[in-house]
Amino acid sequence: MATTDPTVRPAAGRLRVAVPSVAERVASELRLQLAEGALLPGARLTESTIAEDLGVSRNTVREAFAELASERLVVRHPNRGVFVASLGAGDVHDVYTVRRAIEVSALRGGGSPEDVAAVRAAVEEGKRAAAAGDEEALGTANQHFHGAIVGLARSRRLNSMMAQMLAEMRLFFHKATVDAHFYQHYLRDNEEICEALEAGELDRAADLMLAYLDRSEDKMADVHGDAGPA
Repeated sequence: MATTDPTVRPAAGRLRVAVPSVAERVASELRLQLAEGALLPGARLTESTIAEDLGVSRNTVREAFAELASERLVVRHPNRGVFVASLGAGDVHDVYTVRRAIEVSALRGGGSPEDVAAVRAAVEEGKRAAAAGDEEALGTANQHFHGAIVGLARSRRLNSMMAQMLAEMRLFFHKATVDAHFYQHYLRDNEEICEALEAGELDRAADLMLAYLDRSEDKMADVHGDAGPA
């Protein structure tokens, strides 16, 4: 017998929590590997190898590839396979436009002590990598720093956007790292931004980040031969 109590909702009307599919989780893992520098531009991605490594079906890997292709992180060449994208000059300004929108605004909003501590942890990670002369680890620490900045906003949507940005950033940076000390140029900037954040000087932290991103875009534009937005 159906209930007449208006406070009781029928089973069909219950809210459902969206659970990421297996393919989405595989795409997330590959996106992370791109951001961490484990997959290089132009590298061929093999369905069977990834399926075996991650314990999933080849069809699941194929679905993950389709998701990453929609984000322009991988490209499929007919009769050749799937390859990590090699981003070019035309992508630089677009990526930095998104980064300004989400990183600068995240800093202006500040964050909890725990989230600020995550930013500091990424800075210290970078210092340890620099002291060890490990440029790749320094690059990864730099990625963690920018991810932690966006994490201040406590937004799953922004975190998802930033995951894609981090992957694209690392693809850009691979070409720039012919300069053996490329990432060290950013370490002091990260420290200054973190110090302003810790001091509660949020507008200053945001302004420092904006100037940082402007310089970084100019550097990437030079490396990739971009004359700027059309």
